[in-house]
Amino acid sequence: MEQVWLVAALWLVLALVATLLSIWFRISTALSEIVVGTVAQLIIGAVIGTQALGATSQWIAFLAGTGAIVLTFLAGAELDPAIFRTKWKEAFVVGLVGFFAPFLGAAAVAHFVLRWTIMSSWLAGVALSTTSVAVVYSVMLEFGLNQTDFGKGILAACFVNDLGTVIALGLIFSPFTTRTLIFVLVSVVVFAILPFLTPWFFERYGGRVSELETKYILFALFAMGGLAAWAGSEAVLPAYIIGMVLAGTVGKDHALIRRLRTLTFGLLTPFYFIRAGSLVSVPALIAAPLVFVALLAAKMFSKMVPLVPTVRAFNYLGHEGMYYSLMMSTGLTFGTISALFGLNHQIITQTQYSHLVATVIASAVVPTAIANAYFMPKHLLPGIPPTTPEAAEA
Repeated sequence: MEQVWLVAALWLVLALVATLLSIWFRISTALSEIVVGTVAQLIIGAVIGTQALGATSQWIAFLAGTGAIVLTFLAGAELDPAIFRTKWKEAFVVGLVGFFAPFLGAAAVAHFVLRWTIMSSWLAGVALSTTSVAVVYSVMLEFGLNQTDFGKGILAACFVNDLGTVIALGLIFSPFTTRTLIFVLVSVVVFAILPFLTPWFFERYGGRVSELETKYILFALFAMGGLAAWAGSEAVLPAYIIGMVLAGTVGKDHALIRRLRTLTFGLLTPFYFIRAGSLVSVPALIAAPLVFVALLAAKMFSKMVPLVPTVRAFNYLGHEGMYYSLMMSTGLTFGTISALFGLNHQIITQTQYSHLVATVIASAVVPTAIANAYFMPKHLLPGIPPTTPEAAEA
C-alpha cells in the first residue's frame, strides 16, 4: 500500500510543478500538465523505468477517467441558456462549420497524405475537429470577455462544435447493437427528467454539509458513464449532455460549480492530463516530425479558411472576426479525450496517438497566442470603450 501513496505523491508533485509553470508562463494549466506528463515519463522512464510513473495502473486510470467525465460535465454546464436562445443561429452555423470542415479536412490528410487506415483517419478527423471550451473559457475569463455578448457567443459556438465531436465519436466508433439501443432510450429518458428532478431534489434536500448535490451529480455521471461503457461507447459522451441539460439549474448555482471545480481541478484533472501526456512517445515525434506538421496544418487551415467568412457573415469584422475564428481553432480537452479513446480501443497506434496529442497541444497554443497578441478586440474589453469609429470597427 505504501507504493500507492508514494506514486500518488509523485503525481501531485508533478501537478504542482505544472501549476507553477502555468502561472510563470501564463498558459493553460491543462496544457502544462500534458507537457509535464510527457517530460516526466521521458525522464523517469530513462532513469528508473517506464512503469515507475504507473500511468497504466487501474486506480490512476479511474481517477483520470473521473476527471475527464466531471470536466466534460462542467464544460456543458457553462453554457448560458439565455445567450444560446438569442444567438442560436450564429452558434449552430459557426459551430457546425467549425466541426465539419476540420473533421473532413484532417481525415482526408490522414488518409490520403499520411496513408493511415480509414478508421484511424476518421479518428484523426474527430480529434482535430474540436474547439477547446477550457482554453476559450479561461481566456474569456482572464480578459473579462465572458461578460460580453461577444464572448458568450463564442462559447455557445464552441459548445455546438464540441457537441458535433461528441456525437461523431459515438456514431462512428460505437457498435450499434441492442445495448446501444438501450443506452439511447435510457439516455433520452434521463436527459428529459433531469432538468425537472434536479432542482426539486436540491431544493428539498440540498444545502447541507454532507454535499448531497455533489453526490447526486457524480451518481448521474457514473451511472450514465457506466451504461455508455456497457454499450461499447465512451463514458464521457453522456456527461456533456447532462451538463447541457442542467446548465439552467446547476450552471446557475455558482457555489456548487465552484465546489465541483475545486474537486475537479484540485485532484482529478491533473491525473487525466498528466496521464494523457505520459502516453505521448517523444521518440515517435522525433522520428517523423513531418507527420506532426501535416496534421497541424490540416487542423489550422481547414478550421480557419471556412470559419473566417462564416464569422464575418454575422457582422464580426476586423479584429473581432479574426479573434473569433482563432478562438474557434483551438483544441485541447476533447481532442485529447478522442485520441485517448482511439488508443484505448486500438483504433490508432501509440505513434499515431503521440502525433495527434502533440497536434492538439500545438492547436491550443498557436491560435491563442496569435489571437491575444495581434487580434484582441480591445474596444470590447469591459471598461475600455472605443474612442474612434476606426477603433470600434477594428
